[in-house]
Amino acid sequence: MSYRLISVSLLSAAALLLGTVCVHAADAPAPVVKASAAQAPAAKASAAKTATPQADAPKAAASHPARKARPAKPPKTPRIPADQLVDINTAKADELKKLPGISDAEAAKIIAGRPYGSKSWLHTKNVLPAEKYETIRDLIAVKDAALHMGMPKKK
Repeated sequence: MSYRLISVSLLSAAALLLGTVCVHAADAPAPVVKASAAQAPAAKASAAKTATPQADAPKAAASHPARKARPAKPPKTPRIPADQLVDINTAKADELKKLPGISDAEAAKIIAGRPYGSKSWLHTKNVLPAEKYETIRDLIAVKDAALHMGMPKKK
């Protein structure tokens, strides 16, 4: 019995590799028998009963695989003009506290961590948690980072 299972699985694998369909005796279509004119309606009715919609289902599923659902895109925030962004290298504590979710302690932490080369440093230097950084990142900027970092300005 186990030898037969192995040989059937090997034949199935070989058939898949060659691109042909391996048909087992149980799955083989019934032979077509021509019926006389009087037996034709009865033959059609019995053929309709024996036809299985499950045999067509794998073919349909294989031709149209299920697509994975994409996550919803977050709504775009409106762009704020550059002159209205808060510069984290020069802003005073009062200006920083006007940002959503920034407390007195976090404003003091931002000021203590200066100078910043980019606004993402607030998160990478662990000045702000990721959630708070995500809420204010479109409202802040780092203007003239080279000047604040003590580097010569590029021409």
